[in-house]
Amino acid sequence: MKGKNALAILGSPHTGGTTAAMLESAVRRAEKVGYTVTKINLYEKKLSFCTGCRACMDTQICIQNDDIQEIAALIKECRLVILAAPVYWANVPAPVKNLFDRLLGMAMEETHAFPKPRLRGRSYLLLTSCNTPAPFSWLFGQSRGAIRSMDEFFKTAGMKPVGKVVCANAGNRNGLPGRIVRRIEKAVRF
Repeated sequence: MKGKNALAILGSPHTGGTTAAMLESAVRRAEKVGYTVTKINLYEKKLSFCTGCRACMDTQICIQNDDIQEIAALIKECRLVILAAPVYWANVPAPVKNLFDRLLGMAMEETHAFPKPRLRGRSYLLLTSCNTPAPFSWLFGQSRGAIRSMDEFFKTAGMKPVGKVVCANAGNRNGLPGRIVRRIEKAVRF
C-alpha cells in the first residue's frame, strides 16, 4: 500500500440514484480528510463471470484477462475500499457478487482450517440502499442480506470495517437524509 489511497466502487446501474449519492458523499468526505480517491463503476467494467477454475488460488489473481486486473491492482494500492451497492432480492447485484468471485485468490489463501486473509491492513466502508421502508428492510432481511454478503468478502480478506450504512425507502427519496450523510461522514474519519 502506498499513501492514503481509497477506492470507491459503485455497484449500481443508476449513477444518479441513492446508492450513487451515498458513494459521492463518502468520496467527498474521504477527499476532505486527505485521501486520494479512485472511483470505478462496475457496470462500466468488462468483467467476465468466474469459471470456477480456481487457478487464482495459486496465482493470486484471476487468469481471465479483463478489467479485474485493474481493479485488483487498485485494491492492493489502497488503504480504504468504499463499496456502494443497492439491495437486489436481499443481496447484492450480480456485478458485485461476480467481483467477489473473481477476487477469490487475491482475497484469501486456502488452508486446512479457516482461510488465510491476503488483504490485511486495509479498511472498508459498506453503503447500501433499498426501496423497502425501515424498519421492514431490516426486519425482513432486505438490507441485512446485502450487508452480510459484502461483509463476508472483506472480513475473509482480512480487512477491517469502518462502517456500514443503510438507506431504506430509497425509492421515495429526493436526496440523502441528513442522518445518512452524517453516518457516512462519521465512518470516514481517518
